[in-house]
Amino acid sequence: MLAAHGAKVASLDRAGTPSSASHPAVREYDVDVTGEESVAGIVESITNELGAPDILVNAAGIIGVAGASHTASVDDFNTIFDVNVKGVWLMTKYVVPGMIEKQSGSIINFSSIHGLTGGRNVPLYHATKGAVRLLSKSDAASYGAYGIRVNSIHPGSMNTRMSRRSAEQSDIGAEAYYRQLVGSNPLPRQGEPDEIAYGVLYLASDESRFTTGSELVIDGGYTAV
Repeated sequence: MLAAHGAKVASLDRAGTPSSASHPAVREYDVDVTGEESVAGIVESITNELGAPDILVNAAGIIGVAGASHTASVDDFNTIFDVNVKGVWLMTKYVVPGMIEKQSGSIINFSSIHGLTGGRNVPLYHATKGAVRLLSKSDAASYGAYGIRVNSIHPGSMNTRMSRRSAEQSDIGAEAYYRQLVGSNPLPRQGEPDEIAYGVLYLASDESRFTTGSELVIDGGYTAV
């Protein structure tokens, strides 16, 4: 979506992940968002090759294992917080200096509707998304003086692999899970990835130049009822 609207895009993912690039303006890079050395090195490479980033989209995330908090292990906790929270922080840490130098930038962090409401199916995941929400607000307050905007985006139930995995792990079964999650929404369906991408495009663009510290909820009305 960003490439189609004129951006040069650096797409970061784990080594060995199948390519999802479908635009000549997208370059792919390998990174481990939980490793400081990996993040620092890739941001340096991208800056040298493409210039300091104007936009950072922190979308890397895992859902973890379903179950109440007491059923999780310390390793479960560390793994999901490393990816979903530490990864957002590390990417921001190493991209922000270039934005400060330019006195402009837009950072878009992926949270979730359950970063607003909580939920019982994957509580550690929801906790990470709450952390991302508040980190976004705190960074918005910290970096506004440099012309840098920081916002969080909060998808509802989406037609994605991650959503399907969450449904399949539910103790009430996938069909009942989806019925419970979207059946009573004002718009009673799952969202499609491009409906989130348009939200990212807005937050990345100058059309949102007075928007920072906000929570863009795209959930079919889930949080309205």
